[in-house]
Amino acid sequence: MSQLSKLCLAAGIAAGLSMGAASAQEAAVSDPHQWLEAVTDEKALDWVRAQNAKSEAELAATPEFKQLESDLLGIYDSDDKIPAVYKQGEWYYNFWRDRNHERGIWRRTTLEEYRKPQPKWETVLDLDALNAAEGENWVWHGASCLRPAYTRCLIALSRGGADADVTREFDVASKSWVDGGFFREEAKGALGWIDQDNVYVYTDFGDGSLTSSGYPRIVKQLARGQSMDQATLVYEGKPDDMYIAAMHDDTPGFERDYVSRTLAFYNDELYLRGADGQLTKIDAPNSANKSVHHDWLMLELREAWEVGGRTYPAGSLLAANFDAFMGGDRAFDVLFEPSETTSLAGATWTKNHLVINVLEDVKNKLTVLTPGADGWTRSALAGVPELGTVAVSAVDSDESDAVWMTVTDYLTPSTLMLAEVGGNAAPETLKTMPAFFDASTHEVEQHFATSKDGTRVPYFLVRPKDMQLDGSNPTLLYGYGGFEISLTPGYSGGVGKGWLEKGGVYAVANIRGGGEYGPRWHQAALKQNRHKAYEDFAAVAQDMIQRKITSPAHLGIRGGSNGGLLTGNMLTQYPELFGAVVIQVPLLDMQRYHKLLAGASWMAEYGNPDKPEEWDFIRTFSPYHLFDATKDYPPTLILTSTRDDRVHPGHARKMMAKMSEAGQDVRYYENIEGGHGGAANNRQQAHMDALYLTFLWQQLGK
Repeated sequence: MSQLSKLCLAAGIAAGLSMGAASAQEAAVSDPHQWLEAVTDEKALDWVRAQNAKSEAELAATPEFKQLESDLLGIYDSDDKIPAVYKQGEWYYNFWRDRNHERGIWRRTTLEEYRKPQPKWETVLDLDALNAAEGENWVWHGASCLRPAYTRCLIALSRGGADADVTREFDVASKSWVDGGFFREEAKGALGWIDQDNVYVYTDFGDGSLTSSGYPRIVKQLARGQSMDQATLVYEGKPDDMYIAAMHDDTPGFERDYVSRTLAFYNDELYLRGADGQLTKIDAPNSANKSVHHDWLMLELREAWEVGGRTYPAGSLLAANFDAFMGGDRAFDVLFEPSETTSLAGATWTKNHLVINVLEDVKNKLTVLTPGADGWTRSALAGVPELGTVAVSAVDSDESDAVWMTVTDYLTPSTLMLAEVGGNAAPETLKTMPAFFDASTHEVEQHFATSKDGTRVPYFLVRPKDMQLDGSNPTLLYGYGGFEISLTPGYSGGVGKGWLEKGGVYAVANIRGGGEYGPRWHQAALKQNRHKAYEDFAAVAQDMIQRKITSPAHLGIRGGSNGGLLTGNMLTQYPELFGAVVIQVPLLDMQRYHKLLAGASWMAEYGNPDKPEEWDFIRTFSPYHLFDATKDYPPTLILTSTRDDRVHPGHARKMMAKMSEAGQDVRYYENIEGGHGGAANNRQQAHMDALYLTFLWQQLGK
């Protein structure tokens, strides 16, 4: 690998009286719905099936639902979607799912063939055939192939889409599993190549080998033919760490080995592993994103750093000679420094250049940086469109200056281009996704709402051109607001067909907690400041209501995972603003979230409920505890997955039970497969999406 990336997977009310850890524990034990946390218990699954049946009867029984589901499946299964590829040797690989390949096929072609409208593909592995042969329900989790031949691959497969997976060694030349090859039992973790006869393995080695978050605490070196208990210890972290891993950089001439110790999100240590096994820490801030490419150490700062007699602001991108840095030199080149309206969205190396992608008020701008004897020169990347979201990644950072460039927005189907960095030629358009819905009736705007504390919060609005400002427009507002994830414009055939084409208004809120303005935007809504994310989202809703774009009776919201925590808080703290609420794969019980599956890994984001002083503020954004049975709440749909082993389905189950018990207008659907994404194949995805879209039209289109 030519670039080492950081290894990481990723209050609106008064606090009231303080609840200490002891009383918090008592409350959890006395929770009458806690039995629903038993994921595969038959009693709990019977409850799930009963809820599913009710929701299916209400939402899925009409011809309109069946038509919508069919339309969505047609989009998701379409052979006309852009097949994204990645280069390995002379081949370009793709993983593909469609109506004939429900679980998908791993396939490859040549660049010459890929340029054609209908490339010829060679199937390398057929997951549907594998499942049929093995009686399994494998879901693809990716393949890592050993250079330079790229014939031996470590393939990760998940049962039903869970985060936990197995790793098996595969031979591409014979298209078969390697007899007696490397193998890792089902667990969270991975295998990574060192050379043909050695791998790094970080996984569940038995009692005490996992962190409190359920991720690997130990990494070992495993030689071909060894059993797991014969593997050599490389590094052992602490139980309260988040994730331990190791990786080998096989870039010719720059071969290096690293150990990564992730303590929490955006808090990690990176070590250089010597030939003798000794570890030397790369002495950069734990909060910085650290990567190494050839001679260069790259640091993306998330906090201000004072070093070498200078202070570098948070959000900066710094570069230093790696060997000089390891020798004690602290001279840096500043490649990017943020402003009030800009942040670094990404950076990608080619053979001779670094392309940085900057967000300016949530709009992309690309710049080419070229290192030389006299420092770094800057230039524009030729042919970059001025509008839309632009993503860029290297085709082969060791061999060429070519990059893939994808351009998209809410109404324009995605286009894939091939561009040569450093040249003047216009990018070559390789693929353009077809239009999956009629976008001619809509247009895109960007607005800014003012949050409770005066902060300017951007949001995108996709609206009918002839929209009347009378408050009657059915409007769907989407948000996330966590873990420094930015929401940029993108084309969605599902949202377009199921919402926009039917006359709906679609809005996306770029609230604090996200990464739209860099680390400061994320850090502004951490822990005791979490309420600011919810105030931002409410401000966007209020801004649309004040503009008479919509009104509470016609305004619906949707969010998943951390976004499900967002919509759960909107439900319980701002019920008067909304006519319908969709909560997907959510966190909701913030008193027990850190005890369920991967929850402990998110305490840097939310806090530790076992500490009385932190439970004081966490309780102010715990929807499960904010729910008041005596209040009226807007109609609600809760969606989750039994196989989600990241965010526990117990959050959704218990909230449904509590709301239903109180006689609230709520319905629930739990997909038995799907993992954290909610669905394991296109058919399941189409069904889940048709459920929430049908629900929203029933509630908001009146």
